[in-house]
Amino acid sequence: MVSKHRQIQNNYIHQQLKELVMDVRYTIGKNEYNRMTTEELRDSFLISLFETGKLNLLYCEVERGIVGAAVPTDSSLSLEAGKELAADYFCQRREIGVLNIGGDGTVTVDGREYNMGNLDGLYIGRGSKKVFFTSSDADDPARFYMVSYPAHTELPTTHATKAEANVLNLGTMEDANKRTIYQYIHENGIKSCQIVMGFTVLEPGSVWNTMPCHTHERRTEVYMYFGMDEAARVFHMMGPKEETRHITIANEQAVISPM
Repeated sequence: MVSKHRQIQNNYIHQQLKELVMDVRYTIGKNEYNRMTTEELRDSFLISLFETGKLNLLYCEVERGIVGAAVPTDSSLSLEAGKELAADYFCQRREIGVLNIGGDGTVTVDGREYNMGNLDGLYIGRGSKKVFFTSSDADDPARFYMVSYPAHTELPTTHATKAEANVLNLGTMEDANKRTIYQYIHENGIKSCQIVMGFTVLEPGSVWNTMPCHTHERRTEVYMYFGMDEAARVFHMMGPKEETRHITIANEQAVISPM
């Protein structure tokens, strides 16, 4: 993660545009991070985007990443470019990774429909002009999670099912981190400019996604937790291993993981 020094004020800039909600989250530097309270950590790094009938987006100033969620019901939701992007359409200079964690739905990209079952993935390439999200059943809506970054070239929009993912089996029961990783957008899967995207399933009895804890300064990571009981909570560890912090996370919440 690129580290810059900004004050924590004005973390949320609320912008309405048709069905689009765009928040802006500013970068937190290492020195600020070490002094943050629990409330400040949650305000700066925790993301809650899933809202029935709406498409919500959060713009992360660091690396110009965007995290979003769309939960269409009776009508489609259109992905528009907010003023923050200074673009004619959302993918004019960006690419998107999408994962459906809900019921069956459809993502329509420039008139072509991609049927998205539960845990299907989709890469939407730079230059795609019109993107719509639709649910097959309003009572059991699709729940589309998306991540977007700037792209330097155009690559084809590509759909992948769970069966088509690149699968890795990692961890051990002794370390309580036995897990299966399903890679969609990856060097061994769908090609992209910057995005790497997939999901991890923990085996029963395992409670760690990664052991030992570690971070990656070479990239930004955003974790979204789903498929949890509504009463369950995840303790997401952040920061350097010498002095970690944690954020308590509920189902379908995400966290921007700092350096």
